[in-house]
Amino acid sequence: MPWDRNGMAARAAKELRDGYYVNLGIGIPTLVANHLPAAMTVTLQSENGMLGIGPFPYEDEVDPDLINAGKQTVSARPGTSFFSSADSFAMIRGGHIDMAILGAMEVAGNGDLANWTIPRKMVKGMGGAMDLVAGVKRVVVVTDHVSKSGAPKIVERCSLPLTGERCVDLIITNLAVFAREQADLRLIELAPDVSADEVRAKTSAMYEIRLQ
Repeated sequence: MPWDRNGMAARAAKELRDGYYVNLGIGIPTLVANHLPAAMTVTLQSENGMLGIGPFPYEDEVDPDLINAGKQTVSARPGTSFFSSADSFAMIRGGHIDMAILGAMEVAGNGDLANWTIPRKMVKGMGGAMDLVAGVKRVVVVTDHVSKSGAPKIVERCSLPLTGERCVDLIITNLAVFAREQADLRLIELAPDVSADEVRAKTSAMYEIRLQ
């Protein structure tokens, strides 16, 4: 069966490496904090000025002063540091963040990403995604394979305003995992009990099948 939100987050956590500094985007990516590998030292960063985010707290552990960029309450790991958003973005723009795990509205086969606005719909702001895709070393997208209307989100060319060009390295959906290598998009993994035919029917981008 397809991965649920936690399943996608757990799959994304497998991309983490010891010593990584990682930014988690709003939505499904925030759940990665609950799936950090026990044997690794991974430091989570938030644009609002926190380095060292822990898993989501239990109800009796909530501290309303500890929030991530999506205004969700979080926990702090030992050694957590707090600073201004200006310092936070200096880390991002300076290339000090190893990976960003972000959501998406559309991802093109060439790695273009659209995840900040839909025309004629009110948004509160573009957030830090544009800085992230330009400044981090690796971009992983975690998203449902299709939109609420059933339209493919992995497309040949984005129709929505771009967040960044050719910036996405890996796409994890509830159905499959795709890797981008230069101009090529490759299907490398299927979710349990999901067929390659189902993925093909729900994907409008061209890709090769290289299941691992």
